[in-house]
Amino acid sequence: MATLRDIKRRIVSVKKTQQITRAMRMVAAAKLRRAQSAIVAARPYAERMRATLTEVARGLQEPEHPLLVAREHIRKVDFVVVTSDRGLAGAFNGNVLKLAEREIAHRVRASGIESVSLLLAGRKAAEFFRRRRPAQIVQTWAGFGTVKFDQAVRIAEKLSARFVSGEADEIVLVFSEFVSTLNQKPRASVLLPFRAAEEPESGEASLPFEIEPDPKTVLGTLVPKALQVEIFRALLENQAGEHAARMAAMESATRNTEEMIGSLTLKYNRVRQAAITRELVEIISGAEAL
Repeated sequence: MATLRDIKRRIVSVKKTQQITRAMRMVAAAKLRRAQSAIVAARPYAERMRATLTEVARGLQEPEHPLLVAREHIRKVDFVVVTSDRGLAGAFNGNVLKLAEREIAHRVRASGIESVSLLLAGRKAAEFFRRRRPAQIVQTWAGFGTVKFDQAVRIAEKLSARFVSGEADEIVLVFSEFVSTLNQKPRASVLLPFRAAEEPESGEASLPFEIEPDPKTVLGTLVPKALQVEIFRALLENQAGEHAARMAAMESATRNTEEMIGSLTLKYNRVRQAAITRELVEIISGAEAL
């Protein structure tokens, strides 16, 4: 049976854990506010970028930029999996990794696929796939505590080079989309060949404005930038989702410590009461013996 000292030591230990989880929750809440503001600001820019691409592409009969050209036969597929660098975020990273595994298995079963390669953004993805698919890992990136646009540029340059050189016929992006504080939705979408926004069926065939110097030149600048923006948006979505998931996980952990402290305190009082009762019985028994 646990002694009073053992129970008291456990209560002190749980209280220290509670202080840590409470502090982590407050830090995650503060970071979430900044991350949420960043993603809310980035979404309209990314959407407008795609809309502009669609308008410019309408000036061409065929997409002439190499990042827009779809391959007739898909034989080599790259997966870009985005996770956080740190844990303690509940099932946040696990959900993204499970979706990535399902998508990879689906592509492996598809006819004509010769190879699947992995490019991993986030330490959790690297740790996960090093244990399961080490031979398929092409490159890893880390350091996404605070997302910067330069990080998206480096990733976009690597992916563009692989796609243009023929090392990949298709590149799939897997990340967690921030829906709300309590909801982060894992998503998988084709990143390359880059697809502009769908044109409305009622859209006019001719543009209501002229493009200078010409659509091909403008696309040469817009497409790489749009790819960078798309990756940057995914990193921001993932960042906001990570902080939201960690805040929820730490709030749940804090509640659990409160329940554990209450249970241990009750147990401590019962053991203490039993010890006092036992001492009283011994005193009374000794007095009666005299």
